[in-house]
Amino acid sequence: MNQPDEPQSAYISKSKFLWGLQCPKLLWHAYNAKDLIPQPDASQQAIFDQGHEVGALAKKLFPDGVEVGEGVTHLDETMRLTEQALELRQPLFEAAFSAEGGYCRVDVLRPAPKGAWDIIEVKSTTNVKDVHLDDLAFQAWVLTTAGLKVRGCFLSHINPDFVRRGEVDPKKFFVMEDVSTQVSGLSRTVEDKLGDLFKAIRLPAHPDIAIGPRCDDPYTCPLHDHCWSFLPEQSVLDLYRGSKKGFDLLERGIVRLRDIPNDVKLTANQVIQKQASITGQVQVNPQAISQFLNGLKYPLHFLDFETFGTAIPLFDGLRPYQQVPFQFSLHIVRAPGAKPEHHMFLAEGRGDPRPAFMLRLRETIERYGSAVAYNAEFEKGRLRECCEAMPNFSIWLKQLEARVVDLLEPFRAFDYYHPAQGGSASMKAVLPALTAKGYGHLAIQAGDTASREYLRVTFGDVSEDERRRVRHQLEDYCGQDTEGMIWIVNALAELTKR
Repeated sequence: MNQPDEPQSAYISKSKFLWGLQCPKLLWHAYNAKDLIPQPDASQQAIFDQGHEVGALAKKLFPDGVEVGEGVTHLDETMRLTEQALELRQPLFEAAFSAEGGYCRVDVLRPAPKGAWDIIEVKSTTNVKDVHLDDLAFQAWVLTTAGLKVRGCFLSHINPDFVRRGEVDPKKFFVMEDVSTQVSGLSRTVEDKLGDLFKAIRLPAHPDIAIGPRCDDPYTCPLHDHCWSFLPEQSVLDLYRGSKKGFDLLERGIVRLRDIPNDVKLTANQVIQKQASITGQVQVNPQAISQFLNGLKYPLHFLDFETFGTAIPLFDGLRPYQQVPFQFSLHIVRAPGAKPEHHMFLAEGRGDPRPAFMLRLRETIERYGSAVAYNAEFEKGRLRECCEAMPNFSIWLKQLEARVVDLLEPFRAFDYYHPAQGGSASMKAVLPALTAKGYGHLAIQAGDTASREYLRVTFGDVSEDERRRVRHQLEDYCGQDTEGMIWIVNALAELTKR
């Protein structure tokens, strides 16, 4: 549900409690060096916004619910209003409590028999996570310590099997799981943990905590870039599929890829990485690349999709977070050296874009020649999902799938590896390393930005000029993806001639 305003520094809120469990260094900064913690970026804000929408829908499960202190930010006032609202014995939204330095606002507080209450936490995930249990344990401890009788703790999360059919029914959209037993055990440790966190906050300097897996678990830490800034380019944490190995090396004081001792066991791809770091030279397997290129059949169809996925499905037949294709770019190259022909689709209006998307794609892709995509399983997965909703495209897709070639293959196999890739085989890493071209000149430079902007100008309240401007930017971005694949294939072909 909505993120409440943070209380005074004398308190640790449930969000800050979770920060402290992840990393006391982060918590220390939250109270002593806030300026070093960046504001949420657009991607993070979009996640928060989705959570707010899910929270608003969850309130419909309790039609007689009462909002406590809406718009009120002062801690004492929210708790005073909560005391008044408790007398109503109705479901309460955002009820506020504090006890012994802990502070929380509860998503839903539901009356239970014999004067007790149930705590219900609403999450926009499709399952229960450990961090959710810690969250509820903190709330249960605060409420119990404050003198409230708590009967049980529940997590209301999205039903992963939900499929929209007409108006979204919150009773079908949510799953309510009783996690009282798990929370009961965890809540008994809250008081000691809270004491340790207050000690960390009061330190004259932040705790000296080394970077590690906790930096991205359960969420990427806001201080991630700050704490990791000491790492050089081509560090041991760039090891392909080797994060544990990388952290083990850091503990030994080994930071650079090139300095990994010979007695450290590396995979074949990691050996290539290390060699590239030592020499500064591209590592190439010309025979494997030639074999890949010889498998391409003209005319080549370079294809890329853009999609969006929302927690609450926008259209019938969709599941939560299901990716909906709204745009494609297609470059067709009929023969080696031929000028590419560009085709594109960008959905118009606020209706389900999938029918028009599939019709246009079927019309545009020719019956012969390779269909080349980067990380092709994504495109194939979206097409299969579309065919589930529109079975009349199934025969066509079966014929198309037999012609799909994944341009990721030679890079995932490290048949080509440039030190500048930083251990990544993604197109965003490969394209500039291989061709010296990239996305820096574009207004939209990433797929998640494309999704957000499409949703904003399609379903938001924006001017026609703004909508037109962003749609041009979307076309430029998606077109760069498919044109970039042509550049990659051409560059690989040149390598085999040397």
